[in-house]
Amino acid sequence: MTRRVAFLVFDGVTLLDVSGPGEVLHQAGRLGHPYELVLVSPYGGDVTTASGMVLGATVAPADAGPLHTLVVAGGDLLAGPPLDDGLPAAAEQLAGRAVRVASVCTGAFVLAGLGLLDGRRAATHWRHAPTLAHRFPRVHVEPDALYVRDGRYVTSAGISAGIDLALGLVEDDHGPDVARAIARELVVFLQRPGGQSQFSTAVSTPPARSDLLRPLMAAVVADPAGDHSLSALAASAALSPRHLARLFRSELDTTPARWVERVRLDRAQQLLLDGHSITSAALHSGLGSDESLRRAFARHLGTTPSEYRRRFTTTRGTPEPAARDPRSEGDQPSISSDTFTNR
Repeated sequence: MTRRVAFLVFDGVTLLDVSGPGEVLHQAGRLGHPYELVLVSPYGGDVTTASGMVLGATVAPADAGPLHTLVVAGGDLLAGPPLDDGLPAAAEQLAGRAVRVASVCTGAFVLAGLGLLDGRRAATHWRHAPTLAHRFPRVHVEPDALYVRDGRYVTSAGISAGIDLALGLVEDDHGPDVARAIARELVVFLQRPGGQSQFSTAVSTPPARSDLLRPLMAAVVADPAGDHSLSALAASAALSPRHLARLFRSELDTTPARWVERVRLDRAQQLLLDGHSITSAALHSGLGSDESLRRAFARHLGTTPSEYRRRFTTTRGTPEPAARDPRSEGDQPSISSDTFTNR
């Protein structure tokens, strides 16, 4: 059975949100499991992507025909001010007649704006996850997930995660063997190690509104290794610890201790990428010990310091660090081709 899949696109759409999943579905067809792909835009005609490349001859929603799956592609503009009614109206019309509805990256904002994700779990790009959660409090945003399936709705993290989403759709339709064969053909993981938090900037909280918090936060970022206990922070701001905790909760939806740990983790990540050993990164970031650093990486990034350094230091192979700690270096096996089979 051929499944018809509509990609909803618009001026400013991210090209890889469309081409990545599209290639996965094309490869499924080469293996005998065909998908018919159709590009739909609010008004039909050519669409200019964010990179300036043009997607030609898109059709209007009324001309899209019967659909099995709708994929709403993303673009940075979707996380900004509300759009004109054209795109939401097109999404609503197409979603109403699709068996399955998916979004890539900020496409989740369109579905959430229609109320389709109310009471459901959803994912989007890590940079936009706090905005999605704030704007649509009835949506249960999972900021670390590469993609989330909840009923007939499937939402993914940013950009290249659309490939992960499409592999998941193929597995749902045709089983893991087909999805695994496509992953091998495209030289990608069937299931990537870790979630999307490992790609994020740790200090991604919105700026504080309070004049009391802004200078305090700037001081912590400037010197993460300093004394930033709750009592020390409160004394610096001339506030009671309880009042400071309330400000952090109301403005940043976190506690002072958790926020400080994220700042220190951000500094540790950069130190590792700059060539510091794990011990040095732990010391100069304020996390203290190798074990504390390892636990922070596991808790927030879903990976280890050594694995993070291997993945993100360079495209040319990771140089040997200045010093190695066997307790932290041996905490995760290296990636091999066997990873493709783990799902």
